[in-house]
Order: sequence, then C-alpha cells, then structure tokens
Amino acid sequence: MNYVNLGKRIREERLKLNLTQEQLAEYVDISASYIGQIERGERNLTLDTLVRIANRLTVSIDYLLNDSIIVNDDNLLNQIKQLFDDKSLSDKQMAIDVIRTMFSHLYKD
Repeated sequence: MNYVNLGKRIREERLKLNLTQEQLAEYVDISASYIGQIERGERNLTLDTLVRIANRLTVSIDYLLNDSIIVNDDNLLNQIKQLFDDKSLSDKQMAIDVIRTMFSHLYKD
C-alpha cells in the first residue's frame, strides 16, 4: 500500500473542507501529530481510523485507496453482483435497462 499517496489524498480532502489537522484529529479521536504523520505517509493507520477519516471527509475508502485497489473484470463483476444480490427481479431489470441506455448514448456512431 502506498501510504504517501493515501496521506496526500487525506490532506487534499481535509483542505477542501477547510479543516485543520486538529479538527480532523478531534473528530477521529487521535492526536493532531498522528494526523500529520498519516498525511506525510510516515505512519500506518488502522482500518477503524481510516473509516472514521473517510466518514469525516465524506469520501469513500476506495477513493482514498484508489492506487492500492486492483481493478479487473472479476473485481468489477463481483461489485455488480454485490449490488444486485438483495434486489428484486424488476429492480435488476431496471438497472440493466439504465446501463444499456447509458452505453447507447456513450457509443453513438
């Protein structure tokens, strides 16, 4: 995992929200110096801390970890399957129709 890139993304999102390291640290319940070390890629963080940071910054974990997540066809198909798992047949059909419509507009000749 690239902790430097993770830290940079956390810092960028914190600054977009005009939060200080102290404010983010208080919300996440860690020290401001630890936030600084995370942002510089000097310290690892627990999953719990990462979730709290993502929640406060209102970003997804996959956004923060985007250079660490391997995206391939199997991964994408599994994500789609997870989205569809608890949906009704009519909801699944509607989603497929939306995707077909989107692709037809994207790939017009």
